[in-house]
Order: sequence, then C-alpha cells, then structure tokens
Amino acid sequence: MKSRAALLASHCRPLASGAMSDSEVAAQLAVLPDWKHADGAITRTFRFRNYHETIAFVNALAAVVHAEDHHPDLAVGYDRCEVRFSTHSVNGISDNDFICAAKADAVHAQHAGAPVA
Repeated sequence: MKSRAALLASHCRPLASGAMSDSEVAAQLAVLPDWKHADGAITRTFRFRNYHETIAFVNALAAVVHAEDHHPDLAVGYDRCEVRFSTHSVNGISDNDFICAAKADAVHAQHAGAPVA
C-alpha cells in the first residue's frame, strides 16, 4: 500500500502484471477514503457550487490525467463530476488508478479549497 504522498509523487506506467486483488484495492482505499470500489472501478463524486466550477475542475483534471496517459470515465452534471478509474489493459483496478485518484483529489483541493486529508 502506498501513502497519499507516494501516490502523488508517482507516475503511471505500463503494467507488467494483472489487476489488483479485492484485498489490495481495499487496503489502498484506506489511503483515499472518499473513493469507493464498485463494478470493477474506483469512483468518487466531486461536488461544486455551480457549473462553472465543475467545468474548471474537469479541465484541470483533464490536463493532469492526460500527462499521466491514464484517462477516467467522467459523468458531469451542473454541480458534480463523477470520476471513475479502471485499467482496461488489466481488466480491473491497478496502481495507475490510485495514482490518478490521488491526483484528482489534489486538483479538487486546489479548485474547491477543500483540505486533502
């Protein structure tokens, strides 16, 4: 299990192994408690005051995940954005998903003024 700081300092990489086990996912989720494991992915819904803030977050997140070459599925609404990470090449959840989830939390903290626990 990596700490939040270790996840933030890491970068996505090509994977030589398969998906993480459910127990590995659960252990790593302890570091990112706002994220949930559902349907083969990790997800979190970020909340905002209005559409402008939501889209600003989406654009900032897009820049970060594009640099990591690991792109989530997004569901965008007026005051929320659901972010869903999974790794298609391993047909499940990988370390890359947690790296980007931690970076999504950091982007949200910058845009919403929320503390990163």
